Amino acid sequence: MYFFNESDLTEINRAEGVVLKTLWGEKIMMSLVELEAGAVVPEHIHENEQAGLVLEGEFEFIIGNESKIISKGEYYMIPSNVPHKVIAGPKPAKALDIFSPPREDYKK
Repeated sequence: MYFFNESDLTEINRAEGVVLKTLWGEKIMMSLVELEAGAVVPEHIHENEQAGLVLEGEFEFIIGNESKIISKGEYYMIPSNVPHKVIAGPKPAKALDIFSPPREDYKK
């Protein structure tokens, strides 16, 4: 199968007000992240490299010891094992995350 609809994706409730919709192959994973206004993704780390793009809204992203409010059209890159946290702004936000290798904890 090469083409997918949103209904084909695996849905995960990551934290209150945070929903992930994931799709993966052998070496890469894509995750659509939907954040309600004010939602928080608690600080965490993982061995997977992560890159992303803000699709809608804005949120504060804390990566390592750096913090920045990022909005639609901005990108981010998180190396392996660097702590990070997200705090959504006053409106809902969406981002597209890419992981390599795929996160096993996001597969259902």
